[in-house]
Amino acid sequence: MNGYNIHANGIRHHLLHYAGTGPQLLLIPGITSPAITWGFIAERLTDRFDVHVLDVRGRGLSQAGDLDYSLDAMADDVLEIIKVTGMQTPVIMGHSMGARTAIRAACKDATGISGLILLDPPVSGPGRREYPSKWPWYEDSIIMASKGCTAEDMAAFCPTWTLEQRALRAEWLHTCQLDAIKTTFDGFHTDDIHVDLPHIKLPMRLVVAGNAPVIGDDDVAEIRTLAPHIDVRTVENAGHMIPWDNLDGFIDAVQDFEA
Repeated sequence: MNGYNIHANGIRHHLLHYAGTGPQLLLIPGITSPAITWGFIAERLTDRFDVHVLDVRGRGLSQAGDLDYSLDAMADDVLEIIKVTGMQTPVIMGHSMGARTAIRAACKDATGISGLILLDPPVSGPGRREYPSKWPWYEDSIIMASKGCTAEDMAAFCPTWTLEQRALRAEWLHTCQLDAIKTTFDGFHTDDIHVDLPHIKLPMRLVVAGNAPVIGDDDVAEIRTLAPHIDVRTVENAGHMIPWDNLDGFIDAVQDFEA
């Protein structure tokens, strides 16, 4: 694994590269997941892809501070990162917030993207049901981490995770800037990704967490009407953080994706 920094869309972005021999894959983590926390997953993905994991603005080692943290800004980041790095039409894999970012980026300009793997994207939005996670879960854990906390402290927020996974989150969660996270959380309820889907003709796969309330059967049916060509896989015995709960099931659900 090698880390590197680039300047794109007006700011500094940090990425981690896990070298593989397959097609390039740009992985966009979720709302409070610095790139390093996806390391154990990226290592498995190298059997199929050449993996680059992004620290999304305001998180990890990417630039933070007084920035635009909107969905559109994050989507523009993705498009510019592809150009600046010289990636050759990578597959974009996004988890949760990252999946919504991938959808918006592909709607804006799909020419530099070969396909999308969408991992349990929130289907909340204007006039829709709320995202099932509540704001205090994010705020309380980030404030705790900003003061310094242990893996044992993090168990109150991530009780099913391994000690190693909780320790890594305890180490890195403080890098998630609170107002950046709040902007994203609010955007789950104000940004409409459903209107983007009919405009995307790329190969797409939706990966649903079988034990999470984020995407239901009715949501899958609606997504299929908006993007009839989308392939849908469900990972059983997995909550919203799919590979944390069922890594082998997650790998099975994504490794055969063809763009």
